[in-house]
Amino acid sequence: MLIMSDTHLPRRAKRLPGELLERVAEADVVVHAGDWVDAATLDLLQERSRRLIGVYGNNDGPELRARLPEVARAELDGLRLGAIHETGPKQGREKRCAERFGDLDVLVFGHSHIPWDTTAATAGGRPLRLLNPGSPTDRRSQPYRTYMTAVVGAGRLEAVELHRLPPRG
Repeated sequence: MLIMSDTHLPRRAKRLPGELLERVAEADVVVHAGDWVDAATLDLLQERSRRLIGVYGNNDGPELRARLPEVARAELDGLRLGAIHETGPKQGREKRCAERFGDLDVLVFGHSHIPWDTTAATAGGRPLRLLNPGSPTDRRSQPYRTYMTAVVGAGRLEAVELHRLPPRG
C-alpha cells in the first residue's frame, strides 16, 4: 500500500516525484488523504493505480468534492481502513479519532504536512493506528518531502515505512 497526502499540484510542485509514480505502479492500493488541488492528479492516479482510495481536502474545489468523499472507508484483506483530510489540532488527536473512528483499524489523514504514526485505544480497547504521510511535494517546516508505504495482510498493517524524497534538483 502506498500512502500520500497534500500533493497540492500544480501550486506546490509542477508534477509528482518520479519515485512516487514508480511506487504507484507497484502498489496494490494507493491512499490519498486530500488536498489534490487539481483534478488532473486524481485522473493520473486513477489511471495508474490498481485501486485508489481518496478523499477531498480543504484546498480542493467543487470538481474534486463532487468526485471524492470527505471520509473514505475500505476493507483490505480484513483490515478496516479509513481516510480523512483533517483531524484537528495535534493535541487530543488520538482521543478524538478513537471516538469518531473506533470501528477502524487504521486511519490515514493529512493536512499538516507533518508525518505522524501513533496508536490510540478505542472505547472497545482495540488499537487504532493513525498515519499521516506528510507531503511528497511540499515539506513546509519538515526537513524532507515524504510519503509512506505499508504491507497489509490477514487483517494487519505491517512494515509501515516513511520514505524521504530527495531535494528537488
